[in-house]
Amino acid sequence: MTNETINQILKFRDDREWKQFHNPKDLAISISLEAAELLEVFQWSGSDTSYEDKQEKIKEELADVINYCVLMADACGLDIDTIVTEKIKKNNEKYPVEKARGKRDKYTKL
Repeated sequence: MTNETINQILKFRDDREWKQFHNPKDLAISISLEAAELLEVFQWSGSDTSYEDKQEKIKEELADVINYCVLMADACGLDIDTIVTEKIKKNNEKYPVEKARGKRDKYTKL
């Protein structure tokens, strides 16, 4: 994500003076709620995993999740690039390519 995009998200919030309402607890709740709305796109679809006809709704809900994640990082004073890079490093250690390639097992079972 570019700094320009992050700044647009923060500007949208700041223009409306909503930062006062954006504490980590409420932002975490909002992330969860928006993620549930993303999941709702697939509700009752049974074994159908196709998404092509759901693209617009997926884009809208995924954007909401990402926006709230940016706001959460800002509220907690976290740099998105840093925390994502750190998590990728941890995941690389938990899921070495030679053990995890082509498998969906949790790292404790590799």
